[in-house]
Amino acid sequence: MVLDPWLPVGFALPGGVSTRAALAEGQDWQIYETAPEGRVLVAREDLARSWVGRGLLEADALASLSFGAETYRVLASDSGHLLAPVDASPRIRDGSEALAFSIALRETRKRDATSNLQGAVYVERFSRLLPVLSTGPEVADDLVLGTWLSGGVRVSAQSLRRLSSLTRGLSMSELQSIVEAAGLRVAEKEPEVPGASKPKRFELPGRATLEAFFSEHVIDIIENASRYKALGIEFPAAIALHGPPGCGKTFAVNKLIEYLGWPSQSIDSSSIGSPYIHETGRKIAKVFDEALRASPAIIVIDEMDAFLSDRQLSGGQGLHHVEEVAEFLRRIPEAIANNILVIGMTNRIETIDPALLRRGRFDHVIAVDMPTEEEVRSLLARLLSQLPCEKELDVEPLVGALTGRPLSDVAFVVREGARLTARAGKSTLDGASLTAALKSLPPREGVGKETRKIGFGK
Repeated sequence: MVLDPWLPVGFALPGGVSTRAALAEGQDWQIYETAPEGRVLVAREDLARSWVGRGLLEADALASLSFGAETYRVLASDSGHLLAPVDASPRIRDGSEALAFSIALRETRKRDATSNLQGAVYVERFSRLLPVLSTGPEVADDLVLGTWLSGGVRVSAQSLRRLSSLTRGLSMSELQSIVEAAGLRVAEKEPEVPGASKPKRFELPGRATLEAFFSEHVIDIIENASRYKALGIEFPAAIALHGPPGCGKTFAVNKLIEYLGWPSQSIDSSSIGSPYIHETGRKIAKVFDEALRASPAIIVIDEMDAFLSDRQLSGGQGLHHVEEVAEFLRRIPEAIANNILVIGMTNRIETIDPALLRRGRFDHVIAVDMPTEEEVRSLLARLLSQLPCEKELDVEPLVGALTGRPLSDVAFVVREGARLTARAGKSTLDGASLTAALKSLPPREGVGKETRKIGFGK
């Protein structure tokens, strides 16, 4: 937002265009929207002279303009070319836009190898980044490029895998070409020969079915966006996970967030619940707005039955509940269209408003039950493989005892068994320590066993 535009709306500029709204500004420059469609960069004389002196622009590329006692230099751009501050980081629409910025960075560095390009103005028409900062911390070119490509996330363009998770429509090979076109070294490359290290793989130990679902319906669509887009698949649909408490819904979602590396927003009763009418709806809108600004991002709706229960059964919740559900109905499709992954979790899927479970909102409704015997065995094997264990350790008694319990109990038994092993002065985990750890768990239904209290209580 420009607080003090230098030029009034409708002011005639060289080239037969006139000013509309002021869009962005810095200490010695401003960018205006123009009529007919286009943009113009207006700079003070000293700044414009520095661009010419560094060889970034020819003197005749900048027209002269006087207004009042001030004299400015003007550089116009038509609607077919970007003119924007680097820090604005508009979303890249395709690979050609990304490549154009990369080439502009390279061409700028051929003429000016030292200027700080943080906050520079990108002029696609001339394939230049025009530096505007005389002071401030130096920002490396790989961060300038990565921030632009990712739409505002501070990430190095040399970290291809991280950058790939933040860009839409660009494959790893395309990103590699774009980064190299800027004259930057690529730190991470896709494997090109057999035996080369493989890209990071999404894993959900003990949850093979859910791992396969996330890999196919979320990660593959994100990481191969151009291929899916050609067939009309723009972005993963919203997902609802339902199942009993402790079944691992939150764990699975956290692992997905960790893998993607996107910023995430949470909606739950503690963060947005309010006794005041309309306040909860406003907080819901604020979460979606923040996610849109950070896109690509993730919104997690925890205990979604607290906000999205059937409006026909809302009873005393009244009109404000109808308002909250309506806000979700409106915002979820908008979020998906703007690269926001929406994931809801609930223990009571039967209470959710049917309108939310139709196609276009939560396309995928996935049941997450307590782990099966095979899932427990898989997680045990994974956890124990990371620890020194006695030879021929028999885990089948543990598998039988832990089947049907939360996966967190499996992790607890292994961790507690390791603690007991260390406490006993032993160097390898054995069956006796794991059995002792298993006995410290409460009964499966949580009753019939006295629990020890720590701290004050009655």
